[in-house]
Amino acid sequence: MTAADAVTAFSLRQVQQIRGDDVHTLRDVDLDIPRGEVVALVGPSGAGKTSLIRLLNRLDSPASGSITYDGSLIETIPVRELRRRVAFVFQAPAMFPGTVAENLAVARDLARAAPNAGAIKIPEPDEALHLAGVDPAFASRDAQSLSGGERQRVSIARALMTGPETLLLDEPTSALDPDVADHIIATVRMLAASMQLTVVMVTHRLEEARAVSTRTVFMEAARVIEAGPTETMFTAPTNERARNFLLRGK
Repeated sequence: MTAADAVTAFSLRQVQQIRGDDVHTLRDVDLDIPRGEVVALVGPSGAGKTSLIRLLNRLDSPASGSITYDGSLIETIPVRELRRRVAFVFQAPAMFPGTVAENLAVARDLARAAPNAGAIKIPEPDEALHLAGVDPAFASRDAQSLSGGERQRVSIARALMTGPETLLLDEPTSALDPDVADHIIATVRMLAASMQLTVVMVTHRLEEARAVSTRTVFMEAARVIEAGPTETMFTAPTNERARNFLLRGK
């Protein structure tokens, strides 16, 4: 492992992604995602943000190029192990039939089946719910009857039950009203700090990206246009297209 590997969670080199109709959703992507940071992927609709984040725990595979996680080529990491270490919270998370507690148990059992299960710190269900900002009394609730904001929080708690190193969030607040969205973002900020997680979040809300992230990646037309510390990206981006997008209305 090199010195760079020691501080880099993901490294993408010349990554291409192509849909079945030969349309590039990612083109020549070179990107390093530092460990322990909260990284926001922003850009116009169709920029490739979701296509990129889905590659990071092998929900999809690139057409070409390489992706490493923690210094290892991602395809050499068994899928179940990778998805335990790199948890994914979807834009509209599905709840399994049963109670909230039973939903958390599915993730806990996945972690316990991992090759190095003894070394994994798996929170208790009440702790995971508390960390995600959910009253532990929710454990007995029917998971499929939850509101959108409740589902999103329970989905975060479920992800925490695998003892992840990285949390991937795809538009986690897009379907929520502003107050609920603010609570979710506050939860993400707290989790990143308290659990030292690497967080990669797709968002179309620029104020959200600026509030929660430490680094921002601006994407457009399937490419990474510019990336850097969030404060720099929102005050003095060097690329003209990034300036036009990030500083609009200022």
